[in-house]
Amino acid sequence: QVQLVESGGGLVQPGGSLRLSCAASGSIFGIYAMRWYRQAPGKQRELVATITSDDSPNYADSVKGRFTISRDNAKNTVYLQMHSLKTEDTAVYYCNAVIRAERWAIPDDYWGQGTQVTVSS
Repeated sequence: QVQLVESGGGLVQPGGSLRLSCAASGSIFGIYAMRWYRQAPGKQRELVATITSDDSPNYADSVKGRFTISRDNAKNTVYLQMHSLKTEDTAVYYCNAVIRAERWAIPDDYWGQGTQVTVSS
């Protein structure tokens, strides 16, 4: 079975920085696109950043210029470096990845359990 585990969340003051990590483990033949989503209380889940298999990044307008997504394929890990954090960035951040668990398997979306990011003074 494939499992994604996020880490690095916590409480930070406005203007501060955090680095989130998401490590995939289990049966993995290949990892393709990797993404970060977030969901604030009472709001819909939104896409924050995507990084493709050829390392091409894309960002939501709300985080462009402040967040950086990257991946380490040797560690099956995706990162989200967050700078200049705002109170409106407060949310549970979820890792998502398109993974082929076995060479004969159909690629599927997998999700982590989420990590809380709270931006408050």
